[in-house]
Amino acid sequence: MFTRFFFDLRKAGVPVSLTEYLTLMEAMKRGVADFRVEEFYYLSRACLVKDERNLDRFDRVFGATFKGIGDAAADGTDEIPVTDLPDAWLRKLAERFLTEEEKAQIQALGGWDTLMETLAQRLAEQKGRHQGGSKWIGTAGTSPFGAYGYNPEGVRIGQRESRHRRAVKVWDKREFKNLDDGVEIGTRNIKIALRRLRRFARSGAASELDLPGTIRATAANAGWLDLKMVPERHNSVKVLLFLDIGGSMDDHIRLIEELFSAARSEFKHLEHFYFHNCVYEGVWRDNARRHVERTPTFEVMNTYPADYKLVFVGDAAMSPYEITYPGGSVEHWNEEAGQVWMQRLLSVYSRAVWLNPTPRHYWDYSESTRLLTKLMDGRMFPLTLEGLDAAMRELVR
Repeated sequence: MFTRFFFDLRKAGVPVSLTEYLTLMEAMKRGVADFRVEEFYYLSRACLVKDERNLDRFDRVFGATFKGIGDAAADGTDEIPVTDLPDAWLRKLAERFLTEEEKAQIQALGGWDTLMETLAQRLAEQKGRHQGGSKWIGTAGTSPFGAYGYNPEGVRIGQRESRHRRAVKVWDKREFKNLDDGVEIGTRNIKIALRRLRRFARSGAASELDLPGTIRATAANAGWLDLKMVPERHNSVKVLLFLDIGGSMDDHIRLIEELFSAARSEFKHLEHFYFHNCVYEGVWRDNARRHVERTPTFEVMNTYPADYKLVFVGDAAMSPYEITYPGGSVEHWNEEAGQVWMQRLLSVYSRAVWLNPTPRHYWDYSESTRLLTKLMDGRMFPLTLEGLDAAMRELVR
């Protein structure tokens, strides 16, 4: 099984060497993992993964290889340890599913201010757990506050994933994964579209043979070889890429990874940052450390000059409060509205576009998409080959 694990990792593109595999086997022989699957996971990850971009691939291979294997008893017997049912299984029993007719009968509280004021009242008044109701913070109900129920506009508390995508704020800490920039492109069309955004220049050390110049110089030198060198020719266009990550963007992860891979290979001067839903006072480069290592948006604007092309990638699907209200962010309390930060970025980077993976015919059904399209002065394009081509033309116009 361990040998198959090794070859499956290599097949998935994780660069594992035989030396690292033997190191893992030696650690297992010395009992470092202590017969627990969780400990073996962390041990094997530490031995076999050298680049954090490969963590997601490692997790997928590990899950496929060791699926269904539990912890062995410490004394080596086959006794199955007694354990409680996973909390997630029990929570599933409490989820509430409503028909479209039932959903239509449920009314929102009536706006951002009312929602926040009511939540503060509930937190002060509520003394116990509630399930299935329409008022208190609980589960499987129609209250605006809680988990595994339904309300057209509410605050999600204690629920890992989105179900109806109606929450205007999430009262939980969520973890996102970095995009994989090593995804193989199924078609070269994305790269071809990006190549419209090219402006070649030669700069730096003279490291490339200038064949025409060498021929001319040699001929002028009576046949004696006279080598001429020139700096390497490269794309001088500089791109600042802002990628929406997590939530509803999980539906488009494959397409965005293909775009990210193509952009990394096409642009020498490419800087990328992640954000969630809308840009606020901070962005980040590593989703695993986004809660502790953020880059202030002001720092980005002061670091990268105005000749950078700014490209946002996101589905623009969110509560409109995230764009228009201070404190409207779904995950934290932002002192200034999202539209304020968008306007600041656009005032610095005049060449900017927004690429939206959601089909264009759905945009009019989303108020937040209409708001961002207006902020972008109409420069929102669908993430199709035609839309990508139009966006690149806009950036070089």
